[in-house]
Amino acid sequence: MNRSIAIGVGIVALIAGFAIYLSAYTVNMTQQAIVLQFGDPRAVVTTPGLHWKLPVIQNVIYIDKRILNLNHGTEPTEIIAKDRKRLDVDAFARYRIVDSLRFYQSVGDPRNVDSRLRPIFVSSLRNVLGDNTLEELVRDNRAGLMNNIQQAFNRAAQQFGIEVIDVRIRRADLPVQNSQAIYQRMQTEREREAAEIRAQGNEESQRIRSRADRDVTVILAEAERDAQIMRGEGDARRNEIFAEAYSQDPEFFAFYRSMDAYRASLKSENTTMIVTPDSEFFRYFGSERGRR
Repeated sequence: MNRSIAIGVGIVALIAGFAIYLSAYTVNMTQQAIVLQFGDPRAVVTTPGLHWKLPVIQNVIYIDKRILNLNHGTEPTEIIAKDRKRLDVDAFARYRIVDSLRFYQSVGDPRNVDSRLRPIFVSSLRNVLGDNTLEELVRDNRAGLMNNIQQAFNRAAQQFGIEVIDVRIRRADLPVQNSQAIYQRMQTEREREAAEIRAQGNEESQRIRSRADRDVTVILAEAERDAQIMRGEGDARRNEIFAEAYSQDPEFFAFYRSMDAYRASLKSENTTMIVTPDSEFFRYFGSERGRR
């Protein structure tokens, strides 16, 4: 009898322990829990620790309350900007679940959240970036555009109990074929600008050379004029000196002129002169004639 009672107590204890095991669940710091009864939400638990539920008829699903990442997809999203340029945009968003009950009611299985949010994220990207030009996206207002995308995405994500924390554009590039066309156009533009600058430089060079040649001609003409004037003044002064010297001693002046003529005529070693002995040119070579 005692043995039967002991077995009964053991079975009851085993059943009670199993019931307690099925009734207990824990929620950690990074989670929030929803208690479901036959699929119908009964309670939302956000406090970490040990909690209880009805065994068998109730179950618990866990929802992450950390900040999560959402990528727009494995491939960049193609965007047509306001200036009709096509862009390949690589972006991501960060979000967190702030209303777990609404999240469960609208999304269901937490594993489906990316597939539900991704189309909305891509739509927000296209709507905002499609209203702006390529220049505004890559240079002028990139931070403002990311903020606008965040606000648009956040408004759409609120229906899922989700708050969008941040949106970032990793890169925004032109497609390869567009990049090549733009590169060719930029190269053509730079070559045209270089040709214009080179032509302007050649024109300015010719202008400077012409101005320099003109200045050289003017300077040489003025120098030649001044030289002629100075040469004329020198000749006039020399003639005055010669005239004054001749008036003071005509015989010495005639002798000096003859010596100067001899020096000029006989300065070369190969000079040959044929004159008559009584030529006036040699008047100072004979002592008797030289004294007369």
